[in-house]
Amino acid sequence: MSQASDTVEEFVPQASRQPAVDNRKSSYNHNKLRKRLRRLTGQAIADYNMIEEGDRVMVCLSGGKDSYTMLDILLHLQRSAPIQFEIIAVNLDQKQPGFPEHVLPDYLESLGVAYYVLERDTYSVVRSVIPEGKTTCGLCSRLRRGTLYGFAEEIGARKIALGHHRDDIVETLFLNLFFGGKLKAMPPKLLSDDKKNVVIRPLAYCKESDIEAYANQEAYPIIPCNLCGSQENLQRVEVKRMLRDWEKQYPGRTETIFKSLANVSPSQLADRELFDFESLVVQRDDSQEPELPLIKTVSL
Repeated sequence: MSQASDTVEEFVPQASRQPAVDNRKSSYNHNKLRKRLRRLTGQAIADYNMIEEGDRVMVCLSGGKDSYTMLDILLHLQRSAPIQFEIIAVNLDQKQPGFPEHVLPDYLESLGVAYYVLERDTYSVVRSVIPEGKTTCGLCSRLRRGTLYGFAEEIGARKIALGHHRDDIVETLFLNLFFGGKLKAMPPKLLSDDKKNVVIRPLAYCKESDIEAYANQEAYPIIPCNLCGSQENLQRVEVKRMLRDWEKQYPGRTETIFKSLANVSPSQLADRELFDFESLVVQRDDSQEPELPLIKTVSL
């Protein structure tokens, strides 16, 4: 009887310790992931001089995993960086049916972050122009970009931070290659055509799977995009599927493709505006060229 009791006493503590072990492991992995995302974001900001002393950064918050993660990391960097910069969160309420208007304001107020919610009915515009079943992303993106660019000027924001990550950049490369006939991706830093706004992508070095895992662990109040998120025939979805299959077959391929964007050889392409092919000439001393022996043609 006492032996059975001893066995139980030994077993119960082991079982009770298991959840604690799992929690410590989960916490360790989460902290490791957080550090990696912060390090990669900080590296991208430094490499491209994205944020400078005294900048007012307009952080565009959609309610998706990417923009939540970007805001989280930028707030951390704001506290720890050797420079001073201001963060203002901005959400564009496009008047999509069922959009939960309270979610982002409640979240931002809980953080104590300065924010604006812009109400622009771009949803009705897109629906009235784009036929049913056609891709809405192009027009939606242009309308959204125009609104955000204009508001950045109004509030004196010198930088506009968007939540695009490494996978977005690689997908855009193939979208332009396959469907646009252009060798063009999405730069980590961009000066707008009118030279009035600088767009930065602090998550440029971060992969989507890390961001998704981090957002799930942080339990952000995610808001789905009902305007285009259900369009399964989107070209981007097809490209994303292609890259996912490649990554399974050849792990690390997406990262290699991304690195190639920073290692371009214009002389090995065919763009005459990037490289002066017409001026290529042989550079050697013709006076030292050997005389060729007389070659006779013999008929057999």
